[in-house]
Amino acid sequence: MKMNALYRVTGTSKQAFHQYLDREMLVMEEQQQLLPVLSQIRADHPRLSARKMYLLLQPVSMGRDKFEQFCYGYGFKLAVKRSYHRTTDSLGVTRFENLIISMELTGVNQVWVSDITYYRIGERFYYITFILDLYSRFIVGYAASNSLLTSQTTIPALKMALKLRKPDPGLIFHSDGGGQYYSKAFLAITQGRIRNSMCESVYDNAHAERINGTIKNDYLVYYAPQNYPQLITLTAKAVNMYNSFRPHSALNNKSPSDYETTTLINKEKRSKKEKSCGNMENSIEFTTFPQLQ
Repeated sequence: MKMNALYRVTGTSKQAFHQYLDREMLVMEEQQQLLPVLSQIRADHPRLSARKMYLLLQPVSMGRDKFEQFCYGYGFKLAVKRSYHRTTDSLGVTRFENLIISMELTGVNQVWVSDITYYRIGERFYYITFILDLYSRFIVGYAASNSLLTSQTTIPALKMALKLRKPDPGLIFHSDGGGQYYSKAFLAITQGRIRNSMCESVYDNAHAERINGTIKNDYLVYYAPQNYPQLITLTAKAVNMYNSFRPHSALNNKSPSDYETTTLINKEKRSKKEKSCGNMENSIEFTTFPQLQ
C-alpha cells in the first residue's frame, strides 16, 4: 500500500519504477566490477590518467566526466600516494559470506572460483571471464567480451561451466565482490543449486587472479590477437592448451586434464577395492556363522 501511494505521488507507474531500479542496478554492477579492473590497469600503467583509461575502457554506464569522478572517488587519481580501498561505499553492494576459508577439497565440482580481467588490443580494452575448478585448476568456463555487462561476462562463462560439468547441488561459487557476481540475472542461475561465496576484498581472489595472468601473459601475449574475433578464438585456444597440456606444480606436474583423469581412475580403483573387501567380509561372515537348520 505504501508503495502504491508513492507511485501516485511521484506520478510513476509500478512498471516504470522497477525498470528504473533495473537500470540503476546495471549501472552499479558495472561500476563495482570496474574497481578490480582499474586496480589492474593502475598496477600495469602507474601514470595512466583517468581520461585515457576512459578511452580504453569505454564503460557503458558513464560518460567521461562521471567516470573521472568515479576514479577520483575510489583513489585512482594520479598522485604520489593512493589507496584502492574506500572507507564508505554508496553503491549498495551485495556481499556473500566467504565459504572456502580453511576448506579442504577432496574432488572436483566442490569449489569454482572466478574473476574478470582485461586485455588490451590497440586502443581498446576487452574483458575475459574465467571460472576455475579449485581442486583440479581446470578452467571449466570462460567468456571474452567487449563490455562488462553481466550478459557478456559471468553469465555465458557460468552457462558454459554448467553445461560441461553438470555439478550436484551444493557447489560453491567463489568470486570477488564485482557487480556481475550479485546481479539478479546471475543469481537467478545460481539460486537453489549453487552456494555463492565472496572474498572480503574485491582485490583478493588469488587463484582466479593467477589464472588471469597465466592466460594473458603466457599465451595471449604471444598469440597476439589483432581484433575482438581473434581474441575470442585465441582465448579458446589458450584455455585448451592450459587445460590439456600445461604442467601445474600444485598437481604433481600434471596438466589439469590429466590430473582429473588420474584422480578419477584412483577413486574408481579405491571404490572397487572397498567393494571387494566388503564382499569378502560378507562371505567370511556367512561362512563363519551359517544359518541354523
